[in-house]
Amino acid sequence: MEEWKEFTADTVDEAVTQALIHFNVTSDKLEYEVLEKENAGVLGLFKKEAKIRAKAPETIEQKATKFVTDVLEAMGVESEVEVRLDDAKETVLVNLNGTDTGMLIGKRGQTLDSLQYLVSLVINKDSEEYLKVKVDTENYRERRKETLENLAKNIAGRVKKSHKPVALEPMNPYERRIIHSALQNDKYVETHSEGDEPNRKVIVSLKKGVTFNNNYGRRGGYGQRGGNSYGGRQNQTRKMSTKEFHKKYGGNSKDYSNDYKKDYAAYLEEKAAARAAAENAGE
Repeated sequence: MEEWKEFTADTVDEAVTQALIHFNVTSDKLEYEVLEKENAGVLGLFKKEAKIRAKAPETIEQKATKFVTDVLEAMGVESEVEVRLDDAKETVLVNLNGTDTGMLIGKRGQTLDSLQYLVSLVINKDSEEYLKVKVDTENYRERRKETLENLAKNIAGRVKKSHKPVALEPMNPYERRIIHSALQNDKYVETHSEGDEPNRKVIVSLKKGVTFNNNYGRRGGYGQRGGNSYGGRQNQTRKMSTKEFHKKYGGNSKDYSNDYKKDYAAYLEEKAAARAAAENAGE
């Protein structure tokens, strides 16, 4: 809640200027009341200064900082809260620095995601334009992205060796999209998603039409000149175009692009739901 603060100066205008500087806002954002007007007195005697009380709305940064600080105190977590808007003024970046990072992150980032969702509700309640929110600690978001990308590549290697599909653990739409993206350009495996939220998971399998022998992973294996596995000059399988794929396997066959779009759509719907909840909270 905004708090009133008193300012005194030789004139009301000077007192208002002091308030503008203190709150670092423009005049249209400042609310003030004149408590006492200036009085020049008689012959310079009994001069009286002007006094006002003023307040200004909390900035987005202040609002987010206060909310996150209160939540962390309720959790019993000691952490420094840093909040800033990105250069485009579209995303509120909240960074937490402390020792209890494990408690802040939670299993697969669930606690961090929940806090991010709550911050989004708070800052967008009275905001004229919807602002995205990113809450992070110890660079977890980037580290998690790298972990998922490495996981995707390792799973792809396992699928190529075993020729059998592999199902990953359930993930949220954003993390499934990372898996899809990591394997988007792989010539031999494809990804699709199965199941319902929150248990929807990514399946990694060989692309239809890909054939190779069991020399994968051995010396002289795929990609090496003279090898008999896929990728070599012998027994190399050409990647089919989307048109050829649908002609051979049917237009309803699952392929990467369709499932990527589904998970990306789910990700956008999740963001839209958060925005709608914020708008409804402000009504």
